[in-house]
Amino acid sequence: MSEQDTAIIAGGCFWCTEAVFRDVVGVSRVESGYIGGSKANPTYKEVCTGTTGHAEGIRVTFDPAVISLPEIYDVFLGTHDPTQLNRQGNDVGTQYRSAIFPLSEWQGAEAEAAILRWNAENGKQAVTTIEGLSGGAQTAEWYPAEDYHQEYWDGEGQRNPYCLAVIPPKLMKLRKSFQKYVK
Repeated sequence: MSEQDTAIIAGGCFWCTEAVFRDVVGVSRVESGYIGGSKANPTYKEVCTGTTGHAEGIRVTFDPAVISLPEIYDVFLGTHDPTQLNRQGNDVGTQYRSAIFPLSEWQGAEAEAAILRWNAENGKQAVTTIEGLSGGAQTAEWYPAEDYHQEYWDGEGQRNPYCLAVIPPKLMKLRKSFQKYVK
């Protein structure tokens, strides 16, 4: 087995972002969770208030020999709307912000390059933030979401009207715009 790498991204509802990345080649694990806030071990209910400062995010484990970090970031930016500040569609609040949480200076540089690439290719300005690096060290702590949020689309999400309205279009965008990255 090849060496694995990890990326942490936030693009609105983590159920939606997780569903997309579970279909991406080279991705071996996707975990939903909370990052970028001030409260230790926040609950979903607390994060939903918007007062903890956390984003709903996903931690993606992938094989860089199959899909590179820049490609992970390109899929991320291309399957949600990175121009919406603190929202994705009807989901409004800082917990739904578009953000990348690099785990190293190198990942931070790749995140900056990906945003510039997206801006140039789309003629728009992404509001995606790069968070968590301070003085060369990662400072944003990752908290896994409660078990019932993990692999949500594969279970409860199939009966959730919100998910049924929002996730299929994201999966179609993945299949249309990033066909070579689909499992």
